[in-house]
Amino acid sequence: MVGMTARERLPQSVPLDDVSKSIIEQLQQDGRRAYATIAQAVGLSEAAVRQRVQRLVKAGVIQIVAVSDPLQLGFTRQAMIGIRCEGDVDSVAEQVEKMPEVDYVVVTAGSFDLLVEAVCEDDDHLLELLNTRIRGIAAVRSTETFVYLKLRKQTYTWGTR
Repeated sequence: MVGMTARERLPQSVPLDDVSKSIIEQLQQDGRRAYATIAQAVGLSEAAVRQRVQRLVKAGVIQIVAVSDPLQLGFTRQAMIGIRCEGDVDSVAEQVEKMPEVDYVVVTAGSFDLLVEAVCEDDDHLLELLNTRIRGIAAVRSTETFVYLKLRKQTYTWGTR
């Protein structure tokens, strides 16, 4: 899944029964939970859980990744960037999503055409990203940057029911 464009990651229509939803909930609590433990919790065999998880990953319903703390890895500046565009928003989104500092791109309605989250080493790195690369895209009309002062909550345990 890493390295794929947002368009390539569009979810395929996969029907989720209660057992698959329970498997997802188990993995949201602990992405390293053993298939045998999950099997016991949901009432399937270990092999059946493994197959379901593989199908869910292949279909793009779930990803199993290590979530790191950017501060502890030396990335001291995070920001949400609102981008206003002229013309084709998808073209701008495709260019921005290729930037390694960008970990989130969403096309929106309202004041901004795109919302982009960036994780940078410091303020100079953020300035270079904004001034040179994002604002350097011809269709970018303006940007507004919301610098993160403190992250209070970040969760990946969205409900499945």
